[in-house]
Amino acid sequence: MMRTKIVGLLLVGAVLAGCAPQPSSQLRLGPDGRPLPQVYNLAAQNDDRVQFRMLDAVNSLREARGAPPVQLNAALNAAAATHSRDMSVQNRPWHFGSDGSSPLERVQRVGYTGGLLGENISETYETEIETLAAWMEQPDTRDIIVDDRARDMGFAWFQEPSGKIWWTLILGQPNRRSVPTSQVQAGSALGLQGESASQG
Repeated sequence: MMRTKIVGLLLVGAVLAGCAPQPSSQLRLGPDGRPLPQVYNLAAQNDDRVQFRMLDAVNSLREARGAPPVQLNAALNAAAATHSRDMSVQNRPWHFGSDGSSPLERVQRVGYTGGLLGENISETYETEIETLAAWMEQPDTRDIIVDDRARDMGFAWFQEPSGKIWWTLILGQPNRRSVPTSQVQAGSALGLQGESASQG
């Protein structure tokens, strides 16, 4: 009988303990007492999910403007991944590789046979959707995203241990010879702590 009461009290205690508010191990406060921003950890996510979430968001924006959908292209994904890592090495968001390569040269190097329409880049701590929103606020980067000639998309990133993310989005047109460099659009957005500014 005594044993039943003890087990019952332990169960009641466990239930009540579960109802009590738990301190958040995720919430960190800065010196001003305000919550610090959370780091968006891409390593904990499935790469395909991130890419398809961006593809769906881009296609929704394109559809709203009457542009046809785009699809992910493996060659453009490879060019985007290479450039994202290279921007991190250079510690600089810009359209030229450390070897001096242009966006056009990089897509040709990975074997993309279509025409490059544009490249958007960003150095940020924001998610891919927040970065896309920043790109849509700038005319040069928005024009690349909604270009109605685009059918192929490459999208990749590199995240540093600090949490900083280097994003690259490339749009191309299949079955078209390379566009002359003078006609390739290059856009970038620097989206640090919620701010964006055109760089390109």
